[in-house]
Amino acid sequence: MSKQDPKRFLKYLEAERKASMLYRSLAEASDGERREALLELADIEDEHAAHWVAKLEEYGVPIPPAPTALDPEDAAMVARARAAGMDDVLAHLEEAEGADAGMYDDEPEAPDSMSADEREHAETFRRLREHAPATAAVDRGVISADGSVDFGEQWHRVDTSGSVRAAIFGISDGLVSNTALVMGFAGTGTDNGVVLFAGVAGLLAGAFSMAAGEYVSVASQRDLFEREIEMEARELRDKPEEERKELELIYRAKGMDRATAKAAADRIFADPKVALDTLAREELGLNPDELGNPYKVALSSFAAFAIGAFVVVLPYLLSVIWPSLFGSDSVPLIIAITLSVIAMLVVGGLVGKFSGRGVARGAIRQFVVGALAAGVTFIIGRVIGDLTGLSSTGLG
Repeated sequence: MSKQDPKRFLKYLEAERKASMLYRSLAEASDGERREALLELADIEDEHAAHWVAKLEEYGVPIPPAPTALDPEDAAMVARARAAGMDDVLAHLEEAEGADAGMYDDEPEAPDSMSADEREHAETFRRLREHAPATAAVDRGVISADGSVDFGEQWHRVDTSGSVRAAIFGISDGLVSNTALVMGFAGTGTDNGVVLFAGVAGLLAGAFSMAAGEYVSVASQRDLFEREIEMEARELRDKPEEERKELELIYRAKGMDRATAKAAADRIFADPKVALDTLAREELGLNPDELGNPYKVALSSFAAFAIGAFVVVLPYLLSVIWPSLFGSDSVPLIIAITLSVIAMLVVGGLVGKFSGRGVARGAIRQFVVGALAAGVTFIIGRVIGDLTGLSSTGLG
């Protein structure tokens, strides 16, 4: 149908009426903020329908009567919502609204606000689906002095910069990998000086590799986060009202009533900097103050790996510097095994405590993994030593 034929408005009117009836029927199967949001959407669709009724009257096109019952597909959707819940239906509505979001883009008789409304509908369904309604409404959210809303609890807040994670992983990795490396060389029966050289080489190679990997990883992640925040800033500058409504919807989906959510969003958007910071946290899930420092994480990773790797190297270093301290060439190996076992239990226990899984569980898991790695490489080293004749000149 051409853009000059006013009968095209009939298609728009039918779509808006059907959507309004569907949303009101789904609202009857919902409660709380989901119900209010669906009724709001239905009111918007009624406004759109009234616009097309006015246009049809203006062009003298007969207006068909409004439908009195849902069509079979919509009726089945409402029945599914009542039987199985709203989540699956909301996902379907989000997809459908997303596909129809541009239906008025090329329609000269549609106001710009109508196109914006249609795009916002898909976002509304996404938010309703992602954020389950809370049982306690305003009690869940506290509006702070700067206008931000805190729905979290202090014990959930962890180090998002990655430094603690990198340090813990670095110590564990350095301890296990270098213990396995040293045990492999010790198993061959080679001279303690060679074992020391292997241990130091493993320490340096692993520490530099760990630091480089963490630097690239965190730097790339930070670049991605900064780009997302820049895109959000651009949307905030170009479409402030849409972003404000989006923030209001986020708060409502978290359990705030409409008036409180609107008041919070209005207060936050009074300051563009606060608005961007809040949108980054609430919409993107990012803390702009803690995007990760690649230099800090790289240094932390290097030091942590080196500390873990040095445990098994220390006895061999002392045996080379002060050979008189040890009665035989096998003593450094025994001390290295003892120190490694103690270190694995301590590191594993700290990891278990930090993660909340329990000290004993973390210690045992770390010890089992480390012992298996070291044991396997020691056996392989002994086999290689026997095959090459190294064990006949060393410990063996």
